[in-house]
Amino acid sequence: MDSSPVWRLRQGAQTVAEIEITGSDFPWLEGRLRPRPGFAPWAAVFAEELALLRADGEPTGEQLARSEERYERVNAELTLVAPDGDAVSEFLLHVDGDQAWFRWID
Repeated sequence: MDSSPVWRLRQGAQTVAEIEITGSDFPWLEGRLRPRPGFAPWAAVFAEELALLRADGEPTGEQLARSEERYERVNAELTLVAPDGDAVSEFLLHVDGDQAWFRWID
């Protein structure tokens, strides 16, 4: 039986979440998020980012600035590691409950 690829979200040496890939829609991968110890502080960051993403109408300058701030914080403090063990240089990750979708730059 083939297993689905698993990406890891790390903070330093600690894996804070795993994402088991369930599908793709180029350039996005989507999967099931499995939070690990250390993910709880990030849940609120991703929830607020999702709320900004789903807000009705054109985003305000303040909303865009907050979204950019979260993106920079996530990329500065977290690392996304591919199934082959290599970390990507930059990524955009959205989380909705146990569902996640992301894209990355090598």
